[in-house]
This record gives sequence, structure tokens and C-alpha cells, in this order.
Amino acid sequence: MLEIRDLRVSYGKELVLDGIDLDLKRGEALALVGESGAGKTTLGLSVMRLVEGQIRGNIRFDGIEMLKASEAELERIRWRRIAIAFQNANNVLNPVHSVLDQVTEPIVFHGLMDKYQARGRASTLLGYFGLASDRFNAYPHQLSGGEQQRVLLAMAISNYPELLILDEPLSALDATSRSEVGKLIKMDGDCTKLIATHDLDTASKLADRIAVLYGGKIVEEGQASQVLSRPRHPYTRALIRAYPNMTTVKDLQAIKEGLTRPGSGCPFHPRCTQTIDVCRTLAPETVTISDERKIACHRGGIITRLTTSSISKSFGLIRAVKSASLSIEAGETLALVGQTGSGKTTLARIIMGLCQPDSGTIYLDGAVANYSSKNFYQKVQMIFQNPGQSLSHRLSVLQAVTEPLDIQNIGDRAERRAKAMKVLGEMGLPQEENFLYRYPHHLSGGEMQRVAIARALIQDPVLLIADEPTAFLDASNQARILKQLLNLQEQRGLSMLYITHDIAAARKVSDRIAVMLEGSIIEEGPANEIVTAPHEPYTKRLICSASSLHSSQYSGIEQAPV
Repeated sequence: MLEIRDLRVSYGKELVLDGIDLDLKRGEALALVGESGAGKTTLGLSVMRLVEGQIRGNIRFDGIEMLKASEAELERIRWRRIAIAFQNANNVLNPVHSVLDQVTEPIVFHGLMDKYQARGRASTLLGYFGLASDRFNAYPHQLSGGEQQRVLLAMAISNYPELLILDEPLSALDATSRSEVGKLIKMDGDCTKLIATHDLDTASKLADRIAVLYGGKIVEEGQASQVLSRPRHPYTRALIRAYPNMTTVKDLQAIKEGLTRPGSGCPFHPRCTQTIDVCRTLAPETVTISDERKIACHRGGIITRLTTSSISKSFGLIRAVKSASLSIEAGETLALVGQTGSGKTTLARIIMGLCQPDSGTIYLDGAVANYSSKNFYQKVQMIFQNPGQSLSHRLSVLQAVTEPLDIQNIGDRAERRAKAMKVLGEMGLPQEENFLYRYPHHLSGGEMQRVAIARALIQDPVLLIADEPTAFLDASNQARILKQLLNLQEQRGLSMLYITHDIAAARKVSDRIAVMLEGSIIEEGPANEIVTAPHEPYTKRLICSASSLHSSQYSGIEQAPV
């Protein structure tokens, strides 16, 4: 029904849409999602030829080239075959006419009914969208924002349009009304819908497909359920992480700062967690990566940072790790959860090259890990469980933090000191001389652990292995360090393997959880699914044993220690 090719819209020198290609089938609902300023509203207005800027490209509606249509043709199409429900009702509704008259007007104008019949249809539509009958003759200023939004929706569908453009259709409604009105919009299955929204919940409920806009370009497109459950572009994942919903267990994460339109390259590269040189100079082409999934990314979407394939390790007769396989994506946190002695630390030490596996392979960025290369230990660092044992008591804070740079011979003395100041600041630690020259025994447990983390970060690793990093700390310091790790992931794009016996902590920091028992990974999946619907009895016992997560849904499970 709708074909858009190479659509470019600019307001003066500002390019708002940059080469948009979209197809919309009859009866289909497509949601355009993205932050404010992404170009969603401009795209909807362009379809109706209502945009005020300069417009180039092709927009074909049911065989009609909209950008070449005459004003007479457009008048026959607008509000009849194509209708739009604008976001801001105050700028659309006429303040001197009742809302019933305003819904009646487009019906009469296009000659579908006489005035008497049109008023009847208008009344039916207003009631359909939940406006009380005693409000039909009210004026816009006498209605709430939610009531005005219902009027706009009634007006938009009054002439049985073939294509309905909805600009933030539910944003002005309360939660209950959003659910009710959303169902009503969804019920109109014959009408093709183009929905512009920043609300991922609206997109998931109303749309069959989702197109993600950033900087005037579509960066990802696919079936709504697939895009939201398994995003493949770093920006899509960042949007989902920042959006609160009732199934979220991980703390919300904002998108990395730097919302600008770069002069060249991928529009998202200043905020991306996996940027490489080509991203800064060349705009990526859109490619199909799977059935009906399209993505614009030089790296083919979110890359896999680490993979362990069938890792096994025995110490004498004890099999510490049994054919353990897991993977971690760029910018992702995987929590490895299990009781003491389950094999978590052994697997971490194997990944770090501190322990040789009996069998299996470790891959870093798609290649077999090369532990003889200095480059490996620049990319991968580990935070050990006991900071008192991981920091040398012969080194001051400054010496301990800069030692990895000394070993790798990176930078001169001034550059190493400046880098140390940066990472200490990121960890919320003082940068005064009297702190820099303290020794570990002068520090609190929380300060020692943050110094250990700063030491691990000073080489800008891409993967951080955190082995029970808060086990020796009080609750306040635990919360502080976990929040700082999340902030570092957001700003640096760190991948993290977070090892813990505490599933309550894991659910707050991880994207996915892997459960380990007697050397084997017995269950793995998104954190919210593992916490709310575990499959393995052992996982259920772990959850029941977390005092803050007791739930009636597990009341029949044995509450034995794990």
C-alpha cells in the first residue's frame, strides 16, 4: 500500500530524514520508534505532504506518487483515504467549535453522509473511544488532555481511512485509558497504520513491525516481537534498557551521552558501544540479517565479545567445570550464578588464562584467545573477590592503579598519572595527593575494591570479569559499587561477566543470567525470565533463598539452604 524510497527532508540546512526506505502492506501496522528528534513525526507528515521543509525522494500510496500529486488530488486523499491523529491536540482542535462538530466536519466535507448522519457517526465514534456523552458538545478547552486525544482519534477514523497515521496516539492517556484505547485501535484490523511513538509499550501492543529511527535513518527494522525481545542494533538495545516496564529486573540504564548529528559516518557512532574506524567515516548500508530483519550497522549488529565452547576442567578426581558454554555480547552483562564450589571462579580463571582447561576453546571477538599476546590483557581484565589479596601492600594507590600501564609500557609518566586520575574519578575516589600515596592497609574495604576496579579499567578493557566484587563489603558499599559498574557499562560499553552466589544482586545488574551447578551450566536466559519463570529446581531454590525475593509462586518449593 505504501512505498517510500530514498526520502530526504530538510529544514533549511538541517537534514531531518536521510534516505528512508519503507514498505507498508495493506492491513499492516508499522511503528516508528526512537528518541525525540529522530524524525518520526516528520516522516508521518511527509506521507500526507504536510511537511514544511524541503522534501525529496518517492512516496507512493496505492500507486499514487504523493510528491507529484496536485493539490486537488491531495485534497481528495487527505482525511479520506489517509488520515492523521496529531500528537498535540491543542494545536489541532478548533477552540470555537464543539468536539462533536469537529468530528462531523470531515465526514460532511468528503460527502460520505449528510450532516444528520455524520453527527450520528461522530457521536458513535466519540463513544467508541470512551468519551462521555455529556462531553460531546464541550469545547476543546473544557476537556482534559486525554479526552482531547480521544477526539483526535475519533476524527482520524471518521471517514474509514485506508491508511491511518498515529503520532504518539496514547501519550496523553493514563495507564488504564491507554490499555482501553490501544485495544480499540488494534481492533480496526482493516486499516493500515503508521504509528510514530517513543513508547515501546505502545509499539509492542499496536504494531506488527517496528522500524527504529536514529538521526534521520532507519537503523533496525523487523517483526515487533523479535525486535523488542532480541534487538540486534546497539541503539535498539539501549532504547529497551532505558524503558521501564513491569518485567524489568535490571536497573534502568540511560543511553551514553552525546546526542548529536555527526557530519559523517554512522549517525549513532558517537554514542555506540562498539564503534570502529569505519563507523566514523562511512554511513552503513541497510542489510537483511535474517527473515524480515534489517539492520544498518558496519559490524552486522551487536557483536559477540566472548564465547566459551565446551570448557571442562578437573582437579584430580574432582570435575570442577563440565562442558561449560556461554557467550557475552558487546556492552552486555552476563551474571554467572551458583553456590560456592559450583565452578564459577574456575571458569573465570580459565577465561583469563590463569588456569588451563582440559578441553574446550575460548574465543574473543570471534578469534581463538591468544594468551601470549599483550593485547589480550589490554582487552580483558578481572576484578578478584578479595581486594585485600589482589592489591600489593607494597604499592601505593597510584602505583597499584598505574602498574598495568608500566608493565605494558603504555604512555609516559604524566600520561599514566592522568589516566589514573580519570579512572579513580570514575570510581568516585579522591584524587588528592594524601589519598594517592596511601597504601591498601590505610583504606576501607569499599575503597580497596574501588581501587582494584580502577586498576582493572585503566587499560580500557572491552571485557571485565567481576568475581564476587562486593562479597566482602557492607550493603551500602555493595550498592555503590554495583551502580558504578552499571554506569561504566553505559559510558564505556563494557561487556561484563559478573560472578556471584547472590541472585538478588544478579537480577539488578545483568541482562542475562546463567546458573551453574556442580560445574555445569544448567539454565541460561534473559534475567527477567530466569527470575520470574525459572525451569530448574535448583534455580527456584536459589530464588527462594534470596530473602528479598520470597514469593508465593514458589511457596511449594523446599526452602532448604543452597
